[in-house]
Amino acid sequence: MIDHVSIPVRDLTASTAFFRRVLAPLGYALLVERPHTVGFGKRYPEVWLNARPEMPAVPHNSGHHVCLRAASRGAVEAFHAEALAGGGTDAGAPGERQAAMTTYFGAFVYDPDGNKLEAVTFLPQPQEADRPAGA
Repeated sequence: MIDHVSIPVRDLTASTAFFRRVLAPLGYALLVERPHTVGFGKRYPEVWLNARPEMPAVPHNSGHHVCLRAASRGAVEAFHAEALAGGGTDAGAPGERQAAMTTYFGAFVYDPDGNKLEAVTFLPQPQEADRPAGA
């Protein structure tokens, strides 16, 4: 199990405002504020932002992203909408996707530093008895 993630940002004040609005639909709140880092979480900090003012923007082809669970499709949609309204960039509109083992509803965005974020909620899977023969 993963305990927390740390995300580098160039402007901690601006990124704190961005993440505050993007993480709110997922149930995260700002829990810790220090001069060079802030922590968001539900009960304890699970997402840390670390000031790295000298860092260049993260290239969109870095292959890295952080995925956070959402309670519902509406929360995924709100995450995406808040990210775009707060200065983020679309990297995959809310919608159903097929993963290796299940179907899910998710959305992808880039924060202003180029960090890729995803919100996901898993869709109910049909029971064996509900599946067509041969499926």
